[in-house]
Amino acid sequence: MIALSLAEIASVVGGQTHDIPDPSVQVHGPVVIDSRQVADGSLFAAFVGERVDGHDYAEQAVRAGAVAVLAQRPVGVPAIVVEDVQTALGALARHVVRLLGATLVGLTGSAGKTSTKDLIAQVLRRKAPTVFTPGSLNNEIGLPLTALTATAETRFLVLEMGARGIGHISYLTDLTPPRIGLVLNVGTAHIGEFGGREQIAQAKGELVEALPPASEGGTAILNADDPLVRAMASRTKAKVLLFGESGEADVRAENVRLMDSGQPAFMLHTPSGASEVTMRLYGEHHVSNALAAAAVAHELGMSATEIATALSEAGSLSRWRMEVTERPDGVTIVNDAYNANPESMRAALRALAAMGKGRRTWAVLGKMAELGDEALAEHDAVGRLAVRLNVGKLVAVGGREASWLQLGAYNEGSWGEESVHVSDAQAAVDLLRSELRPGDVVLVKASRSVGLESVAQALLDAEGEVAAR
Repeated sequence: MIALSLAEIASVVGGQTHDIPDPSVQVHGPVVIDSRQVADGSLFAAFVGERVDGHDYAEQAVRAGAVAVLAQRPVGVPAIVVEDVQTALGALARHVVRLLGATLVGLTGSAGKTSTKDLIAQVLRRKAPTVFTPGSLNNEIGLPLTALTATAETRFLVLEMGARGIGHISYLTDLTPPRIGLVLNVGTAHIGEFGGREQIAQAKGELVEALPPASEGGTAILNADDPLVRAMASRTKAKVLLFGESGEADVRAENVRLMDSGQPAFMLHTPSGASEVTMRLYGEHHVSNALAAAAVAHELGMSATEIATALSEAGSLSRWRMEVTERPDGVTIVNDAYNANPESMRAALRALAAMGKGRRTWAVLGKMAELGDEALAEHDAVGRLAVRLNVGKLVAVGGREASWLQLGAYNEGSWGEESVHVSDAQAAVDLLRSELRPGDVVLVKASRSVGLESVAQALLDAEGEVAAR
């Protein structure tokens, strides 16, 4: 973080200093909410959670090197006491961002936010020091914590912004006002909470509404292939740059193909030129993510050749997102278990089909959460797609939603040996351990709450247990 004195921080957040002998002492380390992550010079923000009260760890944090605690009550060690820690954290992030000379890039969408954010970061950091959201810490706590890691050397700050309702993104953009805003897509993720795609579009579009006008450098980067996103051009005074496979896109892909490995390749076209991209990531859905990243990089002055090289060398920075591991016996495990929605399920199944040419394929799938009234139809459709793509075996894991996956496969023309419904992750592991053969490809995917990453890990831990058949 940019170094600030405790007196400055107290003034910014509207807090009172307690047990601080010298208010001129500076916070120069990270701002953290976990006392185990404290480093020398840190500020420890004491949140009150459902199970843990951070105030109970205040003394431990100071012993570990924290300069002070951001707290809601005196804690017997140096502290800045505020009415609400979350509000204070946001105010501190807003202040630090104003001091930075960095360009802020905000991005949102129903699917692909984290993968795209990781691509943008890997491309931009070739040009200048870049700070970006770790993992999917894209909410009202994670976003300010990310912004506070920026230093005076930071030139690009890439912030993923999530939303579970109207007004959420407006809140985040108020904390960290972006100059460039990217909207990836409007899908069905969280549709049960929002109430419909139009409501999702309304919420996501808050990002482009927050951008400065074109005369002040504001740029809205919109998906030309998604009508609901493209329509957001009318909601901003910023310059609009379109990406996609549409011929009208400013940054577009041509000759898109999926290699036998499941990795996409395409010709990248930008207003400054064209260059071939062959990605290390898996799945055709990464083409759209790559185009979004390319549009951001183009807007920030990178050439088509520089962008294509960076995209071709970029890897996965976040866990459990099309994470591909091959065991010594030739079994390939594709761990995409971090989260799932209908769009990402379809993309993962198509990648599995491409990777599995000439090999036996397994789709180990669990429920997609927060789909509301669309849940039955969407799970049924995914089960049917697995059959249409000739996936060797569907293993549906869990309760009611998993049974809908299996029923969709059955109704599409599958039967007991091609699709099976098991009760839980352990049952899936037991089945796979008994039936996997060298050379098989296994996709594991579900919403985060299902925890199917344990299946992938168990299969990797058991690599020596599978005998050749």
